[in-house]
Amino acid sequence: MSARRLSIGFGLIAFIVAADRLTKEWIVHGLDLLSRGQIEITSFFNLTMVWNRGVSFGMFSDQALQAELFAAFSTIVAIGLAVWMVRSKDLFLTVTLGLVIGGALGNAWDRLIYGAVADFFDFHLMGWHFWAFNIADSAISIGVALLLWDSIFRSGQQQANE
Repeated sequence: MSARRLSIGFGLIAFIVAADRLTKEWIVHGLDLLSRGQIEITSFFNLTMVWNRGVSFGMFSDQALQAELFAAFSTIVAIGLAVWMVRSKDLFLTVTLGLVIGGALGNAWDRLIYGAVADFFDFHLMGWHFWAFNIADSAISIGVALLLWDSIFRSGQQQANE
């Protein structure tokens, strides 16, 4: 089970990084969203090019921190999470960590190549726009939410069963 579980975890990481890279290349170079600015897809969804020079949700984007520092930090965190994933014996935890690791590596790649993260999914409702995001951001958010759910609900159930 351990080899299968790790294949799933590392396969998910590779899938997230590949999907993130492909969509970002398509957005930045294929659609040339840099010069087009915005493409309206539906009444509540646009493709809008935003370069995030900060961390999550653009925090610290006005700081004089270097993209390389953010990329290095993301990579170190991803390595730490990968060690946790390898040591884990739980498939659910492996998947959640795989999502976070894949997202972290996808965004770290952007920081090294572009000096910023390419965000472009723009959902809006009644004039209010949510933060622009990408596939890597989605994977991180879903993975962290599932990790929280796991620590609150599943860990308690596992301890009760022991």
